[in-house]
Amino acid sequence: MVENQRVITKVFFPRLVLPVSAALSGLVDFAIGFAVLLMFTFGHGIRPTWTLTLLPLFLLFAVFTVLGVGLWLSALNALYRDVKYLIPFIVQFWTLASPVYYSSSMVPERYRWLYGLNPMAGVIDGFRWALTGTGQAPTAMLLPSVLIVCSVLFGGLVFFNYMEGSIADRV
Repeated sequence: MVENQRVITKVFFPRLVLPVSAALSGLVDFAIGFAVLLMFTFGHGIRPTWTLTLLPLFLLFAVFTVLGVGLWLSALNALYRDVKYLIPFIVQFWTLASPVYYSSSMVPERYRWLYGLNPMAGVIDGFRWALTGTGQAPTAMLLPSVLIVCSVLFGGLVFFNYMEGSIADRV
């Protein structure tokens, strides 16, 4: 929002376009990486299973997570300029709190619902399951993750729309 302040103050357009375009631009990167991944898996003789058909659902889930968090952070960044300096720390912490470098099966069963409050935990486990077709579906963490993502996305939309009127004045 701050980087596009000249556009925001000169011409009226839906300001929601800016965070949505930033969230969706990552899909180009994902498509290129996914194409390379498919080439390697086919090259090594690994054939996808039926679970690959659920990958778009998990991808949509990841986009909604990014969009919800992006709406919150873009509105907050327009209000408080120091938010942009916190984002790398938030991303690093979130990466360590998600099952990127370790398996979520390391989390004790009684705490999995709590671990599922991290929306990316369900997404990452869903991606692993959809790509490999092995193991169990991430059902234990998926329900809390879905609830959190819906809350963050809805709250982000409400907060962004509430702040939209004053964003042009503050940037």
